[in-house]
Amino acid sequence: MELAHNLLLNEEVYNQLGEVQKAEFIFDWLSYLEKLLLATSRSDVKEKQKTLVEQLLSLLNSSPGPPTRKLLAKNLGVLYSIGDTFSVYETIDKCNDLIRSKDDSPSYLPTKLAAVVCLGSLYRKLGRVLVNTFTDTVGNILKAMKSAESQGRYEIMLSLQNILNGLGAAATPCHRDVYKAAKSCLTDRSMSVRCAAAKCLLELQKEAIFMWSTDLDSVATLCFKSFEGSNYDVRISVSKLLGTVLAKAIISKHPGSAVSRQSIRRLSLEEVLELLGTGFLRGSSGFLRASGDMLKGTSSVSRDVRVGVTQAYVVFVSTLGGTWLEKNFAAFLSHVLSLVSQSHPKATQTQTDAVCGRRCVSFILRAAIGGLLGEKAQIAAAKDICQAIWKLKKVVDAVMNEGNVETRVGSTDVMASQHMLVCALQELGNLIYSLGTTAAPLLQDSSAGLLDSIISVIQHPSISVRLAAAWCLHCIAVALPSYLTPLLDRCLERLTVLKSSPEAVTGFSFAVAALLGAVKHCPLGIPHGKGKIIMTLAEDLLCSAVQNSRLSAQRTQSGWLLIAALMTLGPAVVSHHLARLLLLWKCVFPLSPKDLETEKSRGDSFTWQVTLEGRAGALCAIKSFVSHCGDLLTEEVIQRLLPPLPCAVDLLIQLSSVLRTYGSTLKTPSVVYKQRLYELLILLPPETYEGNLCALLKELAADLTASDIQVAASAFLLPPFCHRDDLVILSPLLQETDHRFIEEQLLLGNGIACGSLEYDPYSIYEKDVEGNSVPKPLPPVLSVISSAVKLFGVVCAHVGEAQRLFILEQLLDSIKHTKGARQQIVQLHVVSSLSSFLKYLAGSKGHLGPEEMRRPVLALVMGALESPNPLLRCAAAEAWARLAQVVDDGAFTAALAQVSFDKLKLARDVVTRTGYSLALGSLHRYLGGISSSQHLNSCVGILFTLSQDSTSPDVQTWALHSLSLIIDSAGPLYNMHVEPTLSLIIMLLLNVPPTHAEVHQSLGRCLNALITTLGPELQGNSTSISTLRTSCLLGCAVMQDNPDCLVQAQAISCLQQLHMFAPRHVNLSSLVSCLCVNLCSPYLLLRRAVLACLRQLVQREAAEVSEHAVMLAKDSREELTPDANIREVGLEGALLTLLDKETDQKLCHDIKETLNHMLTSMAVDKLSFWLKLCKDVLAASADFTAVTCVDTMQEEEGEKGDDASVLTTRNDDKSYPFTNPRWATRVFAAECVCRIINQCENAHSAHFDIALAQEMRKRDSRNDFLVLHLADLIRMAFMAATDHSDQLRLSGLETLLVVIRRFASIPEPEFPGHVILEQYQANVGAALRPAFTSETPPDVTAKACQVCSAWIASGVVSDLNDLRRVHQLLVSSLTKIQAGKEALSHLYNESASTMEILAVLKAWAEVYITAVERHKSHRQALKTTTYSEDCVRNESYSPDGLLDLVHADLGTLSRLWLAALQDFALLTLPSEFASQLPVEGGAFYTSETSENAKLHYYNSWALILHATALWLTSTGFVVADPDEGASHLSRPVTPTSMCQGSSSGATVKSPEDVCTDRFHLILGISVEFLCSLRSDATMESITACLHALQALLDVPWPRSKIGSDQDLGIELLNVLHRVILTRESPSIQLASLEVVRQIICAAQEHVKEKRRSAEVDDGAAEKETLPEFGEGKDTGGLVPGKSLVFATLELCVCILVRQLPELNPKLTGSPGVRAAKPQVLSEDGSRLVSAALVILSELPAVCSPEGSISILPTILYLTIGVLRETAVKLPGGQLSSTVTASLQALKGILSSPMARAEKSHTAWTDLLRSALTTILDCWDPVDGTHQELDEISLLTAITVFILSTSPEVTTIPCLQKRCIEKFKATLEIKDPVVQIKTYQLLLSVFQYPNPAVSYPYIYSLVSSIVEKLQEIDQRKPEDTTELQIFQEGIKVLEALVAIAEEQHRSQLVACLLPILISFLLDDNALGSATAVMKNLHDFALQNLMQIGPQYSSVFKNVMASSPALKARLEAAIKGNQENVKVKISTSKHTKNPGKNASIQLKTNFL
Repeated sequence: MELAHNLLLNEEVYNQLGEVQKAEFIFDWLSYLEKLLLATSRSDVKEKQKTLVEQLLSLLNSSPGPPTRKLLAKNLGVLYSIGDTFSVYETIDKCNDLIRSKDDSPSYLPTKLAAVVCLGSLYRKLGRVLVNTFTDTVGNILKAMKSAESQGRYEIMLSLQNILNGLGAAATPCHRDVYKAAKSCLTDRSMSVRCAAAKCLLELQKEAIFMWSTDLDSVATLCFKSFEGSNYDVRISVSKLLGTVLAKAIISKHPGSAVSRQSIRRLSLEEVLELLGTGFLRGSSGFLRASGDMLKGTSSVSRDVRVGVTQAYVVFVSTLGGTWLEKNFAAFLSHVLSLVSQSHPKATQTQTDAVCGRRCVSFILRAAIGGLLGEKAQIAAAKDICQAIWKLKKVVDAVMNEGNVETRVGSTDVMASQHMLVCALQELGNLIYSLGTTAAPLLQDSSAGLLDSIISVIQHPSISVRLAAAWCLHCIAVALPSYLTPLLDRCLERLTVLKSSPEAVTGFSFAVAALLGAVKHCPLGIPHGKGKIIMTLAEDLLCSAVQNSRLSAQRTQSGWLLIAALMTLGPAVVSHHLARLLLLWKCVFPLSPKDLETEKSRGDSFTWQVTLEGRAGALCAIKSFVSHCGDLLTEEVIQRLLPPLPCAVDLLIQLSSVLRTYGSTLKTPSVVYKQRLYELLILLPPETYEGNLCALLKELAADLTASDIQVAASAFLLPPFCHRDDLVILSPLLQETDHRFIEEQLLLGNGIACGSLEYDPYSIYEKDVEGNSVPKPLPPVLSVISSAVKLFGVVCAHVGEAQRLFILEQLLDSIKHTKGARQQIVQLHVVSSLSSFLKYLAGSKGHLGPEEMRRPVLALVMGALESPNPLLRCAAAEAWARLAQVVDDGAFTAALAQVSFDKLKLARDVVTRTGYSLALGSLHRYLGGISSSQHLNSCVGILFTLSQDSTSPDVQTWALHSLSLIIDSAGPLYNMHVEPTLSLIIMLLLNVPPTHAEVHQSLGRCLNALITTLGPELQGNSTSISTLRTSCLLGCAVMQDNPDCLVQAQAISCLQQLHMFAPRHVNLSSLVSCLCVNLCSPYLLLRRAVLACLRQLVQREAAEVSEHAVMLAKDSREELTPDANIREVGLEGALLTLLDKETDQKLCHDIKETLNHMLTSMAVDKLSFWLKLCKDVLAASADFTAVTCVDTMQEEEGEKGDDASVLTTRNDDKSYPFTNPRWATRVFAAECVCRIINQCENAHSAHFDIALAQEMRKRDSRNDFLVLHLADLIRMAFMAATDHSDQLRLSGLETLLVVIRRFASIPEPEFPGHVILEQYQANVGAALRPAFTSETPPDVTAKACQVCSAWIASGVVSDLNDLRRVHQLLVSSLTKIQAGKEALSHLYNESASTMEILAVLKAWAEVYITAVERHKSHRQALKTTTYSEDCVRNESYSPDGLLDLVHADLGTLSRLWLAALQDFALLTLPSEFASQLPVEGGAFYTSETSENAKLHYYNSWALILHATALWLTSTGFVVADPDEGASHLSRPVTPTSMCQGSSSGATVKSPEDVCTDRFHLILGISVEFLCSLRSDATMESITACLHALQALLDVPWPRSKIGSDQDLGIELLNVLHRVILTRESPSIQLASLEVVRQIICAAQEHVKEKRRSAEVDDGAAEKETLPEFGEGKDTGGLVPGKSLVFATLELCVCILVRQLPELNPKLTGSPGVRAAKPQVLSEDGSRLVSAALVILSELPAVCSPEGSISILPTILYLTIGVLRETAVKLPGGQLSSTVTASLQALKGILSSPMARAEKSHTAWTDLLRSALTTILDCWDPVDGTHQELDEISLLTAITVFILSTSPEVTTIPCLQKRCIEKFKATLEIKDPVVQIKTYQLLLSVFQYPNPAVSYPYIYSLVSSIVEKLQEIDQRKPEDTTELQIFQEGIKVLEALVAIAEEQHRSQLVACLLPILISFLLDDNALGSATAVMKNLHDFALQNLMQIGPQYSSVFKNVMASSPALKARLEAAIKGNQENVKVKISTSKHTKNPGKNASIQLKTNFL
C-alpha cells in the first residue's frame, strides 16, 4: 500500500494487481491524494496537473465504486481549486458526455454515476467560476434523471445540492427546474432518494424565495406526502426541510426590490402553525379530499405522517430558537394543545388515535420546553401551562354544573378537553421534575396557583385526566420532597371528605398512590404514621364498598390501589400492617371450590364486575408486596399467602363460563384479572402453586391460541426473546433514537395503541423502566399475552413430560388449523411462548425431556424460521440455538447445522435464506463447541456466497450479520479465514451502493469482530499483519465516508478497537476531528459511539485529544457543529454544553466519565482553564446568586481592590459561553471543583503554599497554582451553596468544606500570624446562614453543620466576636433540637430528624474536641517556652475562648451526647435482643424507623463518643450534685428514661452508679465497635474511638475500674491487639498502644494500692506472711487468656516483629545468631517500636516477684533485640530514636524494685548477667563478618547496666573484664565523636558511688586516658573536635581528683597541672594564635583558677618544684587580669554546645 502514497498514480504497480486489490489501491491513493494536495505547494500541483487530471478522468471509465467515486470527485474539485482552471471546461464537457451516453448496461452505470458526482464536486468547489456552463449541465443532469434508476436519482439529487451550494444566488435561472425535479423525488419509492431530495431542497430554499412564500403550501403538502410510508431517515431529513422552510417564512426579511412586492406577503405565526396543524390532523390528503373523506367518516391520518409532522414542529421551534419561543410561548402552547382537542374529532376518533396524538403533542412540548428554554424561561412556561389548565378546567366546571347527570358525562365538551388536559398535565409534571428544587419559587407563587390547578382537575370526569393529574403530583413530589407530605395529607383529607363522589374517590386514590410511588425517590421519606392512616383508609374503602352500589367499583379499586401502593414503602413500614393485609387477602377469595360454584350462580353482571375488579386489585396488592417486601417473605408468611391461590386459579379456569352467563361487559375485567394473576404467579416460585400447574398450562395454551385476538403485536412480544445485537439488523425502529417516544407507535403497527397510563392505573406507583417519564403500560389485551408468554415458559418447564409433550403437540396443531392473518397471530404467540420456555430451561439448566419432545419443538421453530415476519425469524433463530443448548448433544447440534446448510443450498427465496443464515450464527453464539473446523469452513463458505448476493440486500445483511457472530464466537479458530474475510468485507464496502445502509452496517459489525479477533496481534510488524492492518484502516475510512450515520458509528467503534490494540497506527488527529464533527449529531447512536470512543481515548492521552480538538476548531473553515463551541471553550467546554442538553442517561454517564478522565490527567496543568469552565457554568446560573454574592463580598472587601474586581456582577451575557445551564450540570461543575482540589493535592506543594506560589509565578508567569485562585474557589462554593437547587446547595457546601479543610492552615505572608482564609469569613458565614432557616431540608442543614464545625475547628478565625457569627448558627440549631424527636418538622420521615439532630451533636462534638485539644497544647506550650509579650497577646485568649464558647452549652450538650450514645448502644444490640428494646424507641429515634436511623448513628457516634469521654474526663467523673444522678442519664425533655426500666425514675441512682453506667456505656460502645471492625469502618471513627478510650483512662476513677477488673483489661487488650492486626495505619496503631500503656498504668496503680493497703493492715505482722500481689502470684505462672501481662506481651511482640522481623527467632533460626545489618526504621515505625518498649519496661511492676521472673527473659530479649537491630551509626554520634527508647526501657527494667526484692533477687541477677553477656556478644564478629553496629549505643547499654543494676550483676570478674576491654577498645577508636562519648560515659562510671563497681575501671583505664591527653598536649589540638576530646578528658581527670583518696590526690594533680599549663599562651602568642588555641588557653586558665584554690597545698608544692610552670602561669594570669570577666563569659558561651549535649545524655538514661 505504501506504493500508493504518491502525487501521481503509480500505474506500473496498479496494472500488476488483481481486481479487488486494484480497487483498494485506487481508494488508498485517492485518500492519500486528498491530504497531499492540501499540503503541496501550488506550483508543484500545476506542474503535474495535466497528468493528474488525465489519470483521474481515466479512472472514471474503470467503473469506480461509490466511496471511490466520491473521493475521485473531491480530488478533482480540490485539484482545480488549487491549480489552473483552464482545462476545467473540458472536464465538465467530458462528464456531461458520459452522462448523455446512451449505454444503459449495468456495467456502464458506475461510470455515469461517477460523472454526476464529479460535476457536483466541481461546481461546489469552483462555484461562480463555472457560472456560464451551469444551465447546460443542470439541464443535462435533469434530463438524465428521467431515465435513471434509484441510485442515479439519488446521486443526481446530491449532485444538484452541491451545484446549488457552489453557485449560490447565481443559480436562480434553474431554481424552478430543480424544484420540479426534487418534488417528484421527494415522494420517490426509494427512501434514500427521498432523503437526497430533501437535502437538495434544503439547499435550494436558501436562495429560492418562492419556496417559503408563494409555494409554501405546496412545499408543505409535498412534505406531508413524503412522510407517507417513510422510514426514520426520511422523517429526519424531510422534517428538517419542512421545519426550516416554515421557520424561514416567519423570520425572513424579504428583499424589497428583487421580487415584485405584491406576490409576497409575510405569513403570521398563526398561519404557519395552521399549515403544520393541517398535516398533523389531515395528513397529506389536502383540503378538498380531506373534507370529502371526513363526511364519509373514513379518514384517519397515517401514523408516519403524524410522527413526521411532529418532528417538523420540533425542527421549526429549534430553528427559531429559545428567545423566540419565550416570546411566543403562549400562542405556541395553545396551538399544540389544540391538536388533540375535540375541534378535530378525527384526531382523537378512537382511543388508539388519541393516545398516539397525545404522545406526539407531549413530544413537541418536551422538546421545545425541555430543550430550548433555560430554567427561568421554563418557570414562566410552567405558569403558562397552568393558565391553560385553569381555562380548560372552567369549561368542564360549566358543563358539570348543568343539572342533568346523563347529559353531563357524555358531554362532548368534557371529552373535548380531556386530551388537552392530559398533555398539559404531563408536560407540567415533566417540567417540574426536570427543574428539581429550583422550581420552589414557582410553587410558592400564589398568583399561579399551580397546586390548586392540579388538585382541582383530580376530580375530572375522564379517568385519563385524573391519572395525569396524579402523575403530575408524583413529579412535583419527586422534584420537591418538602411537598410530598403536605400533598399526601391534602389528598388523604379530600379522599376522606369526598368519599361519596366516584370521581373524587378514584382521582384522589390515584394521587395518593402516585405520591406513595414518589417516596422511594425521596431519601428523606415521609412520616411513618402515614402508612397507618392509608391502611386504615383503604380498609375503610373496601369495607364500605358494599354499602353503595354507585360507588362499589370505585371504592374497591381505590382500596386495593392504596394497599398496593403502600407496599412500595418497603418492609420497614409494611411489617406493621402485614397481618391486616393477609387477612384482607384471605377474605377476598372464596374458601373452597364449592363456594366458588355457588358464587357463580348468584349475582348479576355488575356484581361480577365489582368482584373481578376487587380480586384483580388484591392480586395486584400481593404482587406489589412480593416484589417490594422480599425480606418479609418468611416461611410462615408464604404459608399464609398460599391458601387463596388454588381458588384464584379455579376462578381463572371458570372465567369463560362466567362470561357466557353474564355477557360481554365482563370482557375487560376478566382480561385484567387474568393478567394480574399471571403477573403474580410469575413472581412466586413455581413450587407454591404446583398443584395447579396442569390446569394453568391448559388455560395458558387456550389464551395464546384464542380466536378473538385481532392484533399481531410482534414488535412488543418478540424483542425480549431475540438477542439485542440481532434486533439492530431487523428494524431501525427498534434502535434507540432521540425520537423513540413517538417512533414507538410506528413500531406497533396501526391497529395497536401505544402504552398509556389509563390502560393500567396500578402502574402509577411503579418506577418506570425508562427513568423519569410517565409509565406507559400497554392495553390489557396485549399485556395479558405478554404475561401469559412469560408464565408459559415457567409452567411448561415444571409440568410432567407427558403433559409437556401433549401441550406442544396441541400448539403445533393450533397453527396448522388456522388460516391467513389469524395463523400469523397464533404462530407469533406460540413461538414467543416456546422461546420463553427454552430461555427459562436454558437459564435454569433444565432438560427438554425424551427425544420425541424434539419433533414438535423443531417443527414449530422451523415454521417460524420461514415466516415472512423478520422479527419472528429472528426469535426463531434464537430458539433454534437455545434448543441445541438445552438438548446438549453434539450429534443433535450437528444435525441442526446440517439442516441449515441443506436449506440454504436449496432455497432461493429471501425469507428462508435470511432465517437459516441467522440460525447458523445463533448456533455458534450459544455453542462455541460447534466450532469444530469442518463446521466452521462450511458455515463460512455458505455465508460468503450469500453475502455477495447483490440482488437482495436483505440476504446480504443477514448473512454478514451471521458471519460477524461466527467470527466473534470462533475466536482463534477463525485465524485461517481472516484474510479472505477481510478482503470480502473491503470489496463489498467499496462496491455496495450507499443506499443499502443496512448492508454497510453489517459489514461494519464484521470488521469490528475481525479486529477483536486479531486483537493485540495488530501491533505486529510482519508484512502479513501490516497488510491486514492497512485493510482494516481502509475499511474504517470507507465507512467514515458513508452518508449513513449508523455506519459512521460503526466506523468509530472499529477505530476505537484499533486504537485499543494498535494505538500507534491510528491517526489520532483525524479520529478526533471525526469525533468532534459528530459530537452533536442528530443520531443518538452516533453520539453514543463518539462518546464511548472519546472516553477510551482520554484515558490514555487526554492532553493530545484536547489539543487536536482545539487545533481542528481553529483550522476548520466552516464551524464544526453549531452546538459545540470548541473554538472558545475547548473540547471540555463543548462536552459540558452537551451534557447540559443531553437527555440520554447512558450518554450523560459517558460524558461525565470522559470529563472526569480529562480532569484527572489535565486539571493541574490547565488549572485556570478548568476553574474558569466550572466558574462559568456556576455563574451562568440564576442571576440572583451573582447579586447577593457581591453584597457579602463588599462587606469586608474594603481596600482589597483586586478581589473586588473578581466579584463584580456580570452585565453582558455575551461573555458567558454557557447560557442557563441546568441544575444537574451545575452540580457536576461543583463536583469537578472538588476533584480539581483533590488532584492538586497530589501535585506540587505550591498549590497549597501562597508564598511559594507567588514566588514561582514571578519566576515564570505560566506557572499556575490553586492557592492563587482561592477567591474563585470560595465564590464558586458560595454561589452553589446559596442556589435554589438543594442538590447544588449540598455540592456547594461540600466544596466549601473541602476548601476549608485544605486551605485552613496556609499562612498569609503579608500579615504574619494570620491565615489566608481569614479574609473570606463573611462569605463563609453568608454561605452557611441560609442553610439554617426553618424551611431548609434536614440533609442540607446536616451538611451545613458539618461545614460550621469544620470552620470553627479549623482555627482560621481567632477573634471570638468573628467566630460568634458561625457559632450562633450552631447554637440556634442546638436550641431547635433540644425539644427532641417530637418537635422537629413533620414533613419528612422521623429518621430525617434523627439525621439532623445527630449532625448538630456531631458538629458540636467536633468543636468541643478541637477546643479541648487547643487548650491542652496551649498549656503545654506555656509550660515549655516562655512566650514573648506580643505572642501571648495574640494567642492566649483564643484557645480558652473557644472552650468558653462551648462551655455555656456544655451542660445541655453532655446530656444530649449521652442520650445519643445510649441510643446507639441500643441500636447496635444483636437482633435477638430486639424484644428488650424500649417500645417507643430512643431519645432521638422511633422504634419503627430504627433501621433507617441506624445509618445516621453510624455516621456520627464516634466523634460524639470522643467528646463525651473528654467531658467526663474534665469533670473527673464527678456528678455535680446528687439530685442530678438520675437526670444526668435520662433527659427530662424526652419521655424516654434512659437507664431505668420505669419512666417514673423512682429509683434514684447513687453518683457512683451513674458514673459506672457512663463508664460502661463508653467502654461498651468502644469495645463493640473495635472488636469487630467492619470493612467500611472509617479511619476517623477508629481514631476517635481510641482517643475516647485514652481520654477515659486519663483520670484516676476509670483507671481504678479497669485496674480492679482484670477481665475487663484483658478484654480491652485483646480487642486492641485485633485492631493492630487488622489496621495498617500507624496513627491507629500508635493510639492503640497509648491505650495499652494506660491500661498497664492502671494495673500498676491497682497493685501498688493493694500492696500499700496490705502493709497498712498487717503493719505489725511478719513480712513473710504478706500475700503476693500482682500477676504470677506465688508460682510465677501466667495463664494465656487470663493474664493481662501475657496479653500485653502478645500485643507488643506483634508490633515489634512486624517492624523488625529479625526479632522472631523462628525466622532467624536460633536466637542471637544473625548476620543482617542493623537498620533505621521509618519515622512511624520508630514511634511504634518506642511505644512498645515503653510498655514492656512497665510490665515487671504489674507482676509479683515470681511473675516478674517469668517475663523478664522475654522483655530483655526484645529490648536488647531492638537495640541490636537498630544500632546504626548516625552522623554526629546521635542515637536513633529506637536505640534511645530501648536504652530508656533497659534503664527502667534494671532499676525495677523486683531486682532487689528478696524472692526474685537471685533469679534476676542471673538473668541480667546473661543479658549483659548478650550485649557484649553483639560486639564480637559472628562467622567472621563484622557487623556495623554503633559502638556508642552498645557502650551506653553497658554503662546503663553498670550504673543501674545492683553491684553483684556486673562485678563478677569475667564480665567486668570484658566490659573494661570494651572501654579500652573504644578509647582506641580514632573517630573523635566516639572518643568524646566514651569519655562522657567513663565520667559517669568513675563517679559511681560504690567503689566496688567504679575502682576496677579507674585502675584499668586512667593510665591510658592520661597518655592520650599527653599525646594531645604534645601535638596541640588542630580543630574543635580535638578540643572537645581534650576538654572531656580533662573533665574525667578532674572528676578523678575529686574521687581520689587523700594520699593519691597529689599524684593526680601533679599529672594534671603540667598538661593544663602547657596550653597557656603569653601575650604575644595570644595575639597570633588560632581560635582553637585561644579557646584552649581560656579553658586551661579557667580550670587552673578553679583547681588552685581547691587543692591549694598540692598546688603550691607543684609550683614550687617547677619554676618554669609557675612563671608561665603568672604571665597568663596578669595578661588576662583586665578582661578575664569578659573571657569567662564568652568561654562559657563557646562551651555551651558541648556541655548541653553531655547533660542531655545523662538525663536520658543514666
